[in-house]
Amino acid sequence: MSCFVLTVESSAAGVLLRRSYATASVDGFLGAVGNTPLIHLKRLSEKTGCTILGKAEFQNPGGSVKDRAALGVVRDAEERGLQVSLKPGGTVVEGTAGNTGIGLAHVCRAKGYRCVIFMPDSQSQEKIDLLRMLGAEVYPVPAVASPNAIWTDQFDNTANAKAHYLTTGPEIWEQTGGALDGFICATGTGGTLAGAGKYLKEKSGGKTQIWLADPPGSVLTSYISSGGKLVERSGSSMTEGIGQGRITNNLGTFVNELSGAFTVPDEKSIEMLYELLDTEGLYMGASSALNVVAAVELAQKLGKGSKIVTILCDGAYRYQSRLFSKRWLESKGLTSSIPEHLKKYAVLD
Repeated sequence: MSCFVLTVESSAAGVLLRRSYATASVDGFLGAVGNTPLIHLKRLSEKTGCTILGKAEFQNPGGSVKDRAALGVVRDAEERGLQVSLKPGGTVVEGTAGNTGIGLAHVCRAKGYRCVIFMPDSQSQEKIDLLRMLGAEVYPVPAVASPNAIWTDQFDNTANAKAHYLTTGPEIWEQTGGALDGFICATGTGGTLAGAGKYLKEKSGGKTQIWLADPPGSVLTSYISSGGKLVERSGSSMTEGIGQGRITNNLGTFVNELSGAFTVPDEKSIEMLYELLDTEGLYMGASSALNVVAAVELAQKLGKGSKIVTILCDGAYRYQSRLFSKRWLESKGLTSSIPEHLKKYAVLD
């Protein structure tokens, strides 16, 4: 059981603030996945008259919410076996350019598997270098069959959503004491929203509303708002790893149970990204900022006194060369969206 308690102690040097340990010692990287803190976003809560909470998934050992899915799909392959069961010394294959690949590389190192990542050749050298530093083999070419190998299939392998149903959802329920009015986050594979959302809706007897937040260029808001009509995908967003042009198998396990959806413009996301740094001391990536904007909007929709949880997916460390670059912000037309008193954080040329 997790426990998050802030204690105040006095000493000769002054007042000391200390958060109690969340758990006892854990078994390596794998044991450290999950049981992340739930952070009270104080300034935004005060501003809205609601309680807005962010699940600190950036505190997973691989640095993002995708550690859960990575561990979940590998464990599922070990326990069930797919077309080719995963045996000791086997190979884990995925097509990804982001955090899922990084999470899989960590999990494979910890379990002794070979990790092979296929990605578009348009991806940054920094991402390729990071994956290789973690021991993954990275190829900008289509995947091919290999003996004693499994393709984790993060978008359509529902072991992804199951991992969040078994971990993220129960953690949020426990951390809020079962008093939760709404849960909202963006989705790429659909695993986090579907898995955690399903658990929270079941546990609350349908009282907790589950909403989807969408970046520009994604079709999911229109799909949900229209009652199931897919439109052609158009436009783009500064965010990475979220938004979709289809209903994945993971999202499909829960999409008809969603309470609603809305799109968050990039302009609001970049403003929130800088505001979180300035007022909450949180150095978040664009997807996390989008989620917080969505949580604020859902809180306003549900009314004063409501309690909302969202996902803080990862930090800005993997994106800082863009998100805090004056040149990049200007090229995307986002400079004017950042309030003047916050532009001081854009320190890169």
